[in-house]
Amino acid sequence: MSRRHFLKTGAGAAGAAAVAGTGLITSAPAISQGREKLVMVTTWGRGLAGVFDAAQRVADSVNAMSDGTLEIEIKAQGELVSGLPAVFDAVTTGQADMYHGADYYWVGQHPAFAFFTAVPFGMTALELNNWYYHMGGHELHRELGEEFGLVSFQAGNTGAQSGGWFRKEINSADDFKGLKFRMPGLGGAALGKLGASVQTLPGSEVYQALASGAIDGTEWIGPWADEKAGFQEVTKFYYTSGFHEPGAGLQVGINADRWASLKPHHQKMIEIACGDANSWNLHQYLANNAIALDRLVAGGVQTLEFPDSVWDAFGAASQEVLDENMDDEFFAKTHDSVMKSMKLSARWADLSDGIYTRQRTRVAG
Repeated sequence: MSRRHFLKTGAGAAGAAAVAGTGLITSAPAISQGREKLVMVTTWGRGLAGVFDAAQRVADSVNAMSDGTLEIEIKAQGELVSGLPAVFDAVTTGQADMYHGADYYWVGQHPAFAFFTAVPFGMTALELNNWYYHMGGHELHRELGEEFGLVSFQAGNTGAQSGGWFRKEINSADDFKGLKFRMPGLGGAALGKLGASVQTLPGSEVYQALASGAIDGTEWIGPWADEKAGFQEVTKFYYTSGFHEPGAGLQVGINADRWASLKPHHQKMIEIACGDANSWNLHQYLANNAIALDRLVAGGVQTLEFPDSVWDAFGAASQEVLDENMDDEFFAKTHDSVMKSMKLSARWADLSDGIYTRQRTRVAG
């Protein structure tokens, strides 16, 4: 039995009925007089810097392009469903039409979802887009989605993410033992190999968890989004480079049956809106991060770098996590596709942009 059939007819359908019975989801998709509405649930709290902006960008673009014939209504985290698993379940069971989130939240459904957001020591944003649009990534995303009744698109990117906020300096890999740290995806699994107690929390819950001591540290995104979240009010140790998300993609996933019910020109609007948000969101982060970092440092935040020995431990733990999933045929196929694309992209980037930026710094300062 396929995963999609199970969701529609078996325990998954029963679970959807239970959710509907709670009052969290109360109505089917709206279709009236040639005008359609899609309900988008998100993994983001309303107004979270960057990530919610990307979801809003998709919705606004579709609403504008369709001239009112197709409307996307956003429901932020907690407004229609609560918790990260509930977002995935609401869409795959047909109780909501689409989601905006980070697909590595669904590694419990299939570990290969991580590749479309980020994996440890994986692709930068540029490399991810190269793979996704031109070297087979989107096709693999669609293939994975078929197992869950999803049609998916890249719809945002945070760029390189920071190593995170800590209550004390990290001087060796042993400092992660027993550390309660928020990090989703396969990066979190790698920290678990180092002895950390890894937490996966929605972004809207992270500040309170850090402030209350429920967690000892957290990664989030980067200086701009982290400043907006207020983590500098709790701790001042900030590691500016991390191993876990070198270019984290954000995604729209649409219920496949709902997608099939849309007119082709509405489908194309959604595809175009997602592509626009993917580029726009990446540059939103890049435009804001350096200025935000200056403000954080002026406010007393210490910017730090993990020692080489810790990077080495990250690498060994990350490889162990990847190896543990290689017995899954689709995971292995996706991994091999990613590695081939990443090596090609990195080789040319180093010979072109890499040489240029080094020489620019030397010559022009």
